[in-house]
Amino acid sequence: MRHQYRAFIFSRIVLCVAVVGLSASCARLPYTTKVVHEDARVVVVLQQEIEPSAYSHPVQLTAAELTDILQGFSFRPKQRMPLRWFAEENPPKPVFRQDEMTALVGRLSEGLRTAGPGERVHFELRAPGLNPSARRDVVGGWVAVREPYFYLTLEYVHVQIPTRKSDLYDYNYPTPPPPPAEYLLYFEPGRFWAADQQGVSALDYRAFLNAPKVGTSPGS
Repeated sequence: MRHQYRAFIFSRIVLCVAVVGLSASCARLPYTTKVVHEDARVVVVLQQEIEPSAYSHPVQLTAAELTDILQGFSFRPKQRMPLRWFAEENPPKPVFRQDEMTALVGRLSEGLRTAGPGERVHFELRAPGLNPSARRDVVGGWVAVREPYFYLTLEYVHVQIPTRKSDLYDYNYPTPPPPPAEYLLYFEPGRFWAADQQGVSALDYRAFLNAPKVGTSPGS
């Protein structure tokens, strides 16, 4: 009896520690503070960062400036060795198609104008998935500005995400979204792709926007 009682107490302690640990990890995720825009195609929200961030928000960036910035980004899925060798054989792909940028940039501009120093601007581009009744195709991530750097983090690039929180035939069976994927980001022209004071890759966007465009002269 004493052994069974000790085993019972031990199992309760382990369960409590697991629950507390799970709660603590969930509590430290960024959380939504404001919905900037939401429709069937685009969702843009402000998220409060948990760790101090000191972004330069609010920031005035026009839709045209954001288009110039976003069309310079490309990506590869992050792979472990030895798959990385084969992945590097393929050139990086543009992050956004033209129709996606057209739908997104105005909402991102609004989000950056609205965000505070501790908030990032999270976005989702949604399209019908392979099974439109159950899944949607999602490009998602977030952007932020800390002068003179523009940060882009990708979470999903054309990933199939469940549209329901539970199975259509069994409401007790959850269908959670896949965890965010890891991507390697690139930017062209590469001379503007730099590292900030913490060593995080970011775009020196002020220098990029102020640089003469290809085919133009400095005085034009």
